[in-house]
Amino acid sequence: MSLSPRFIALILALLIAGLTITFLAFVPGTNGNMLFVVGTSSFLLSFFLVLYTIDILVYREITKLYDAIRKLKVRDFSISRKSILKTGNPFKKLNDEIFVYVARKQKEIDELKKMEQFRREFLADVSHELKTPIFAAQGFIHTLIDGAVDDEFVRDKFLAKAARSLDGLDALVQDLVALSQLETGELKMHFDRLDIRQIIDEIFEQLESLANARQTTLKIKTTYLGPVWVKADRQRITQVMTNLIQNAIKYGNENGKVVVSLEEDGKKHIQVTVKDDGPGIPPEHLSRIFERFYRVEKSRSKEQGGTGLGLAIVKHILNAHKTKITVTSRLEKGTEFRFKLDKEG
Repeated sequence: MSLSPRFIALILALLIAGLTITFLAFVPGTNGNMLFVVGTSSFLLSFFLVLYTIDILVYREITKLYDAIRKLKVRDFSISRKSILKTGNPFKKLNDEIFVYVARKQKEIDELKKMEQFRREFLADVSHELKTPIFAAQGFIHTLIDGAVDDEFVRDKFLAKAARSLDGLDALVQDLVALSQLETGELKMHFDRLDIRQIIDEIFEQLESLANARQTTLKIKTTYLGPVWVKADRQRITQVMTNLIQNAIKYGNENGKVVVSLEEDGKKHIQVTVKDDGPGIPPEHLSRIFERFYRVEKSRSKEQGGTGLGLAIVKHILNAHKTKITVTSRLEKGTEFRFKLDKEG
């Protein structure tokens, strides 16, 4: 028979009752009825007292401790410290304290593992991204050194390619520095009252040649007849809008349309939306597009240019504006980025 609480209580109760009867049997004047009553009473009292002590105070808490260990194995950390303070049971307190402590340490371990994995991926991505323009420029320059410099046509062509590679390297380093400063809080925002509509018009002018090359129509959609005043950092919001609009042009369909909407969201915010009618982003990629160097289609992204840091920078700039960017996308229907800015009257 297994050592269940009832079995242990039964054995101990029989022993206590037996010892009690044996002791009373040597007392003068004790008859059989008295021994029966005392024996039965001591047995029942001992049985229930021992059963309660073992089952409630020990076995149940040990079972809970086992369940806590099982939960930790499957990463189920559903327990609050308030429940520990409400109980007076020392076994339960010990059980819950162990669970909370181990859960906290397990979370720390998981976080460290994620950070380690992130660090490895980041170093691999940075190494790859730096290697490409460096090797390209190096190849062109060494070709010139080996004698191609005497050919004027080849010299000009290779120097132009080397310059483009170095320009790409410079852009990558600048984006890495900006992203690092944004993440550490070193890059401070300078909030001013600005007309977001004017900024968008200026970006449309800057990207006009790119839009014409892809025969893409650029349009602002808003109910405001005049300026749309918001409170933001002009340089950084310009960077955000340039990145989103440029991506919409690059990765949208040719002969497509990019629409930037400015809508009032309550009394305190302006909602900014950048929408294209391109091929869309597959659902499995949506949660990762704001990661550094993450590309949905790596080969196509390389052809289109860019450092792979644009959306990561956008996310951090908007976080510094106390707002978040969201993205929705439907295949063959297009992609839509949306965020809010504080309205400035």
